[in-house]
Amino acid sequence: MTSDQPTAHLAVIGGSGFYWMPGLSEVQHWTTDTPFGPPSDEIVIGSLHGKRVAFLPRHGVGHRLMPHEIPVRANIWALKSLGVQGILAVSAVGSLRQEIVPGHMVVPDQIIDRTRGSRPTTFFGDGMVAHVGFADPFCADLSARLTESAGRVGQTVHAGGAYIAMEGPLFSTRAESHLYRSWGASIIGMTALPEAKLAREAEIAYAMLATATDYDVWHESEADVSADAVAQVVAHNVQNAQRIIADLAEHLPAAWTSTAEGALIGAIMTDPRRIPESTRARYELLIAGRLP
Repeated sequence: MTSDQPTAHLAVIGGSGFYWMPGLSEVQHWTTDTPFGPPSDEIVIGSLHGKRVAFLPRHGVGHRLMPHEIPVRANIWALKSLGVQGILAVSAVGSLRQEIVPGHMVVPDQIIDRTRGSRPTTFFGDGMVAHVGFADPFCADLSARLTESAGRVGQTVHAGGAYIAMEGPLFSTRAESHLYRSWGASIIGMTALPEAKLAREAEIAYAMLATATDYDVWHESEADVSADAVAQVVAHNVQNAQRIIADLAEHLPAAWTSTAEGALIGAIMTDPRRIPESTRARYELLIAGRLP
């Protein structure tokens, strides 16, 4: 981290329709490059209730990037380089449960991966192997705080539930939607992975505020999901998500418990003597103090 580089404690990754974070003061606009290219867009850093918060629109301002085109490694690397300790990921999702009504929020605690393997899911390689634990993909502490904040601002929120991460960009078939319901999943979206996996490798706590926009295509009496129908609900959901995040920033203490802390300790399997020097140099941001 250079002396003139900004820093942030928290990051907000905005999903569909969430392209800016209101209420920030002392704002800086930061562009950067990473070993994996540039992030989705410039990162806006500002103060929110005394916390330095970095905001990054996942799809770029104006929604320019398809789910599989999002440079997730660059996004997480850039946030790590700012010193971010926790990510609040906001994501529009489809509901797979009758009780999760469009307009409700969900703070999931599990993910089922239905992506197709075309998205890079790890920072590692190039002569260095790491196997990071991922049993509980979301930070329990930040997730609980998101749920509490939603309650304080009067928003209906469902704590827990499994998020189906589908490939996209097309929505589900009806058979798939019924299959996911039979698995007990609660919501479906296209972007939680590899975002959550890479955040864990970077030892950044990751929690999601999922905003339900529709009932996918399983519901017999509701219209099938469409881009137009989603857009009509997104703006309302984004305003509520912004209020929840502002409340969390206001109430977040200086010390909190991160599920991701120390995730790389013991995870790097490669004999340090066998790791190429170029690889060591490239990954110094992640591996400093973490080699066996």
